Amino acid sequence: MVALEVSVSKGFVAEHLGVVFDREYYFDPQRRQQVDSQCQAFVRRELADLGACFTESNLGRSAFITSEQVLIGGIQPNMILAMLLGAEFVPGMDRDADVTPDCSKDVDPAELPQPEALLDHPLIQTFDDQFRAVGREGRYRPIPPFFWDRSGRAAVHGSLTTAQKLLGDGIFVDLLTNPTRCRDAMRWITEATLRLVEHYAALGQTEITAVHVGECSACMVSPKLFEQFVLPEVSRIGEALGAVRFHSCGRSDHFIASCTGITNLASVDLGGENSVAKVRQVFGADFPISIAPLAEDLSNRQPDALLDWVRRVLDENQAGPLEIVCHLEPNYNLAAIRRAGDLVREHGHTKE
Repeated sequence: MVALEVSVSKGFVAEHLGVVFDREYYFDPQRRQQVDSQCQAFVRRELADLGACFTESNLGRSAFITSEQVLIGGIQPNMILAMLLGAEFVPGMDRDADVTPDCSKDVDPAELPQPEALLDHPLIQTFDDQFRAVGREGRYRPIPPFFWDRSGRAAVHGSLTTAQKLLGDGIFVDLLTNPTRCRDAMRWITEATLRLVEHYAALGQTEITAVHVGECSACMVSPKLFEQFVLPEVSRIGEALGAVRFHSCGRSDHFIASCTGITNLASVDLGGENSVAKVRQVFGADFPISIAPLAEDLSNRQPDALLDWVRRVLDENQAGPLEIVCHLEPNYNLAAIRRAGDLVREHGHTKE
């Protein structure tokens, strides 16, 4: 089965609706629900032919997002962890939010708080109180932090990606010059992430069905470093939470074979410069693959590059389970994306 999954960015709806994604949007559940409902209604109406939904890139899924849900602490996972360590939240207003960088750049991993102690942090207490309050009111279904819809699939960042956010780009030098510090920091990140996810699964009485591990920085390391530093931490997440959807948005062909060592690996989610044929060679015809087109092809005023990419991916796929994922930004060629959707339908299947 081949499917096209389209999500819509904050930038796209801000341009069309004039909505503002300020601090209140992220920290006031009532405001969050109002804005998300407005954006979702617009997307369902204007992009119905694509089956699109309004959500964070590659995290929520259209089939599991309802008008009754409200996201509590709906903030990217590594940003929540950064705020727990002192980073300041920076709303994007007309785009995705961020936090101040390198909040733990000079911190010894041994000085980091015990993961269990993070549950007493005022930010976590605020999210807990908001979740309970929305639940008691009964009007909307609260979705806890680290979850983005009612599917039960958690979403976290991998430990290397989070280490880059917390410690800065110097982490890539430290992998070679101070490997002990890197291992200690990454292990702490893994354990802190697991404690937070388990906490919110329990609070939300949510059965964890899978976990999306966004290891966006993995594409910048060698297969050897991947196996030494990334693989153990992703496997620890798989051991604790179950089926892993492993995400790497850059070129990842060089370490894709190493991914066979990830405990409970269930699927991969890759950037468009990667070879679907290589993934099929490593994992076989029945392994689920998600892949996103290249941003330069999506923004090209001429559709040929995108359509040629889709044809190549469909050909390399060998009829296995494949999802082409597209996160719609303001400068993307919507007509070309619609034509790409037509190609997928002609090939066999896409969701209505």
